[in-house]
Order: sequence, then structure tokens, then C-alpha cells
Amino acid sequence: MKDKRFKVAHKEAKIGIALVIFNFIWWFGFAYGLGSGDPAHYNYIFGLPEWFFYSCVLGFIVIVILVILAVKFLFTDVPFEDEEEGGDHT
Repeated sequence: MKDKRFKVAHKEAKIGIALVIFNFIWWFGFAYGLGSGDPAHYNYIFGLPEWFFYSCVLGFIVIVILVILAVKFLFTDVPFEDEEEGGDHT
């Protein structure tokens, strides 16, 4: 009989991997999409190049919000003790 905790752990690991892949695609897309041009033509937001602001600053904020939402709504609390133990062990 397989422990149900492993099924939960695998699901949550897949969610974590998806968040990492999303974060990398976000960062890479903005960093190399907007940052590949001539620096003389860069636009700036709060004194930062637009590519850096979107990839690092806004990307960080987005991923923090997504992680909070994933933990709040997708992750479940799992006990560390075996369910079969049942009694006192002294």
C-alpha cells in the first residue's frame, strides 16, 4: 500500500517545478526580448532599463504572488507521522 503523502508530495513538486519554469520563461522573455536592442534606445522605468524592470522587479513580484496563491489554495497540510502508529510509544 502506497502512502497517500507521496501522492500529495509529487503533486506539490510538480506545481513547484511549473512555477520555476514559468519564472524562467518570464525572466528570459523580458530580459532577452526587450534587452537585446541597442542600449541607446532603451526605455526606463524608475531609472531602471525597461527589460530589467519587467524581468527582475515585476517578475519577482509576480512570482511571489503566484507562490503565495499556490501555497494557500493548492498545497495541503500533511502530517509527518505514520497513520499506522496509532498508539503511545514511550
